[in-house]
Amino acid sequence: MQQQPDSSLDATVPGAAGASGENVERLRYVEHKGKRILLADVSACSDAQLAECIRCVPQVVTKQPEHSVLLLGDFTGTHFTKETIEQLKIAAVFDRPHVAKAAWVLSDNLHKVVLESIRNFSAREIAVFATREEAMDYLAAD
Repeated sequence: MQQQPDSSLDATVPGAAGASGENVERLRYVEHKGKRILLADVSACSDAQLAECIRCVPQVVTKQPEHSVLLLGDFTGTHFTKETIEQLKIAAVFDRPHVAKAAWVLSDNLHKVVLESIRNFSAREIAVFATREEAMDYLAAD
């Protein structure tokens, strides 16, 4: 049986503090079909916001039990730099033991070769979807 991590739903995640010390508002838990999903909503954000959220995700995820986190990254309309891609790769490796399932929402903004390099580097399966609803359905499915 999957152990349920602590935290309230539909709220900014406590402890997800950025470099400024403020909570990262783009990182929060949501509920979908009775499942608790950690949403990293980095849709249409700046390079700095993206980098900040990428740094915060492992801080939150690694505080949860192993294989317990359903993780959704919504990258719709987000621009990736070489640096943010490298940060994503490292974050995906670091929090891998705690993630039960991961899904990303992409809008043709990440080349398939780069996506495969992130998957290969992290040795992690990351499902990709066109919409947040599709991704949440995937994560909520048993």
